[in-house]
Amino acid sequence: MMDLKELKGLGKARLETLNQAGISTLSDLLLALPVKYQDTSVTTPLKEVAPGTEACVSGFPKAPPRLNRFHGLTTVTMRLCDETGGLSVVWYNQPWLQTSIHPEDLLTLYGRIDRDRQGRIRMASPSIVKERGILPVYRTLSGIPPKTMREIIRQALTQLEDCCPETLPEILRIKYHLCERNFALRQAHFPETRDHLAIALRRISFESMLLYQAAAASLRGERAKGIRIDVPENACGAYWASLPFPPTDAQKRVLNEIAGDLKSSRAMGRMVQGDVGCGKTALAFGAIALTAQAGFQSAFMAPTEILARQHLESAKAMLEPLGIGCGLLVGGMKAAERREALKKTASGEWMAVIGTHALISEGVEYRHLGLVVTDEQHRFGVRQRRLLSKKADSAEEAPNELVLSATPIPRTLALVLYGDLDLSIVDELPPGRTPVKTRMVPEDKRDGLYAFIRQEAARGRQTYIVCPLVEESEMIDARSAQETYAELCSGPLSDLRVGLTYGEQESGEKDETIRRFSAGELDVLVSTTVIEVGVNVPSATVMVIENADRFGLSQLHQLRGRVGRGAEESWCFLMAAPNERLRTLCETNDGFKIAQKDLELRGPGDFLGTRQHGDTLIPGMALGADVQMLEETSQCLKWIRSPGYEEEWESLKNSAQAAFARIIDDIAMN
Repeated sequence: MMDLKELKGLGKARLETLNQAGISTLSDLLLALPVKYQDTSVTTPLKEVAPGTEACVSGFPKAPPRLNRFHGLTTVTMRLCDETGGLSVVWYNQPWLQTSIHPEDLLTLYGRIDRDRQGRIRMASPSIVKERGILPVYRTLSGIPPKTMREIIRQALTQLEDCCPETLPEILRIKYHLCERNFALRQAHFPETRDHLAIALRRISFESMLLYQAAAASLRGERAKGIRIDVPENACGAYWASLPFPPTDAQKRVLNEIAGDLKSSRAMGRMVQGDVGCGKTALAFGAIALTAQAGFQSAFMAPTEILARQHLESAKAMLEPLGIGCGLLVGGMKAAERREALKKTASGEWMAVIGTHALISEGVEYRHLGLVVTDEQHRFGVRQRRLLSKKADSAEEAPNELVLSATPIPRTLALVLYGDLDLSIVDELPPGRTPVKTRMVPEDKRDGLYAFIRQEAARGRQTYIVCPLVEESEMIDARSAQETYAELCSGPLSDLRVGLTYGEQESGEKDETIRRFSAGELDVLVSTTVIEVGVNVPSATVMVIENADRFGLSQLHQLRGRVGRGAEESWCFLMAAPNERLRTLCETNDGFKIAQKDLELRGPGDFLGTRQHGDTLIPGMALGADVQMLEETSQCLKWIRSPGYEEEWESLKNSAQAAFARIIDDIAMN
């Protein structure tokens, strides 16, 4: 079989680039699927183009292109016309286009249709089409031009049968109408027709999702022997009775599920998922109480120091009256403070140790660690959770593991993503919570919004203003946090105390800004989505989200959850032109309904953030997966594991373990 380095066009530097991208064999190369396709086979009339879509258009320039300069950036702008109408076009940092495009030239362009800051439809940074067809677009790799990438893929396809064998049993392919793998990979890279591409993407996405679920299911079945916690019959009821508020039926059900896991001889691996405010923290403390009563210690890892300190305050109120000592272990402690914390953790004086990544740092020892709780699943890698589990004093018995997630994910998708964990859903909110009121606000109402923010500040209430960018960009029409902060400080909110925070900000400065806002020393916090998780400020009653149409519904809902945490009426204002997608957010506060709508609108790939990050947890998932396929692959897995298909299940499991070897290494329970 041909080696990767034998392909023409790959020198030492390009091979190194491929290796750094995780491509070291021909098989890796052929499984590096296009991230999208440019369909230049059909031309769209200019009057029919729609914002939010990509299109291939043809026409003549109305006049010679204009060159403009802006803070070191250049733009080339022109008006393209055909017999149906016209369209504005802009290119960034390509000044040579001014002299290479002429009014008498028939120009064919491919690009994304959006709106400029004035709301006018335009095409931004299109490519000039020189080849017609359905063209693959691969992930950008430094030093490997798109044309070179396509050429080396063509060469690799000559070895397809040798390096990419079939992974799915024939009986399964027939039942679910799936094409063979070699046909799918050929058509995925160089589709002959749209129908062939659809058939190929269905096969690849189905395979990717099924194999991932099979890998997770095999891990789940091999869960390690765990530390058994003796939970008395009435222990859950006694815990709820000790609290100043009654539990919801959902909380009672989930704590009973946790108690059943703790009593088992297998290590618990359970995710508790629910909307902001549903009482997941009380459930975590219930699990800690049950564990402590049996003489075992618990570690509770939060994503930020501020959130860890907030959890400690709650733990002292809820657990210390039960005789359970609680303490804090975080990274920024002074030497003497850290020594004291390590001592009380190692001695078992603290039965509940609450902290950040510091809980898994070198030198931290526990006494009879029986339970590991991690808050906000998506902020911790599985490897970090396992490192904490390995702090147990017995190599033979793993501590029980509880994961909390406030990111609503439709149940089927959650089972796909976190297949190594059992799933509990808290689908009920405590009575008396005031839902956050959500409204879309057009640009011409901005002055009224600022007046409302000043009014709320006068009443001692606080406001978040979230922007999609850190700094201003000529290439993206969106408000930046820095630009907004400067504008507000010198303009409409100059009489208020305004702070600024963002992800790349120096860590100490970021923590201090969030601390000041949490302490009520700031009226307004301008930020990026860094505040999405880990900030709990009951006096914050207003959330303003700039360019709300640039965010997914689930992320908007998560941001909205930062307000409405106290008893006061709270508001979320979406700065965007009204549309059907955002109207969903205005109509419901149910995170699971919103997540389901988000999944239906954007598909599983975008739902998981693949467009933003350029990568996906499940290869092939972003290209062809939809909600129906999630259900279909889940049913397929049940079927292939039923009696009579043992040989097929074993074959599928082997394929799954080979396909997801790296992920399995990360999430193996042993």
